[in-house]
Amino acid sequence: MSRERSLYVCQACGASSPKWMGRCGECGAWNSLVEERPAATPKGNRGSSAYAVASPPQRLAAVPVATIRRQGTGLQELDRVLGGGIVPGAAILLGGEPGIGKSTLLLQSAAGMAQNDSVLYVTGEESAAQLALRAQRLGIGDLAIEVLAENHLESIEAQLAQQRPQVLLIDSIQTLFTENLQSAPGSVAQVRECAARLVRLAKTQDISLWMVGHVTKEGAIAGPRVLEHMVDTVLYFEGEAGSPYRIVRAIKNRFGAANELGVFEMQEKGLEEISNPSRLFLSQHQRPVPGSIVLPTQEGSRSLLVEVQALVTPSPLANPRRVALGLDPNRLSLLLAILHRHGGSFLFDQDVFVNIAGGVRVLEPAADLAVALAVLSAFRNEPVAEGLVAFGELGLAGELRPVANAESRLRESEKLGFHHAILPQGKTPPSAIRLHPARSLADAVQSAFGH
Repeated sequence: MSRERSLYVCQACGASSPKWMGRCGECGAWNSLVEERPAATPKGNRGSSAYAVASPPQRLAAVPVATIRRQGTGLQELDRVLGGGIVPGAAILLGGEPGIGKSTLLLQSAAGMAQNDSVLYVTGEESAAQLALRAQRLGIGDLAIEVLAENHLESIEAQLAQQRPQVLLIDSIQTLFTENLQSAPGSVAQVRECAARLVRLAKTQDISLWMVGHVTKEGAIAGPRVLEHMVDTVLYFEGEAGSPYRIVRAIKNRFGAANELGVFEMQEKGLEEISNPSRLFLSQHQRPVPGSIVLPTQEGSRSLLVEVQALVTPSPLANPRRVALGLDPNRLSLLLAILHRHGGSFLFDQDVFVNIAGGVRVLEPAADLAVALAVLSAFRNEPVAEGLVAFGELGLAGELRPVANAESRLRESEKLGFHHAILPQGKTPPSAIRLHPARSLADAVQSAFGH
């Protein structure tokens, strides 16, 4: 009788090793290898009938392509993020911090999908009674949503074979386990195996699959990285502590634009959509203040106006602080060097703080000009011109480089009453806003401060 073989699997990255090590050789995480032993499985049994389905290869040009009806969620902001709705057979992974409202978002979208499609909600974290109580609080307790409180994968597969729903919601993937593995629910092997089998079922039976995923303290979805590669769409549900506003952002989307975002407000009776988020993220200053400027940023197909705020103060420290919230700290360091070399602003003995108001994260290079002007405005204690927006990428030589979607950015700025825009010189789109094309940082400073 052969000895049962075991592997040690890293709970951070999913790498396996035949022996235990204190540090993972792949990702470098300490004390993350856990022993896992596969259960004995009868020959030919893969645990799911879906694996037995096979189809002959087809020529790509001969594959029939029908017009696909996307399933609406009943939440227009969520539909926008998904590219207009859910494609049947798509697998969606939703991640977010504990208590951010993932289950609420899932339950409200289930209510919208239940209007036209059969929905099965599988909860491994709550009992059916607890879920029904929350549904009543949200005002959707009387809708035709089937609920299954179960975390045993084989039992869920049996229910799917019997019921054949059009939409399957799993809350959450870390609570499921299969009897083919002896490791605990939530381990890398369990998450990988359960997700793979559910995605396979979704693809072969055209079931729209939603899976909620827990996140680690670093903000990444817990489990193996391969989990994000298995699914078609990865959504992150974000929000600042103490703020009622929530943002759902598409990190990956095979059927729509990546980096698309939708904005919600968490209220007593659930999530309410914010159809015009630009007004939400702008401060209502009575007059221009130093260190503040408005940036038209592009999130997927949506242009969004956000306020860039900066504060510059003399530093008592040998190494002055550079703090960036909602912005890449390395990008801020680069912009401060450009300001020093090409803007005549010597900030080596100043603490610099930059914040994107409203808890929004802006990672595109088009924010460079707005950040630089906000820092310069705070350093000079002089506000920029009233009704001004600015965008553009700054090069290391101090030049302004063109960015995409300039027309969309200007259209959103015009809609909210702004009448001046500083942008890179080049092919400027037609706009009712007075445009100030600039070739360099020096030209932009001249336009922003008017002297």
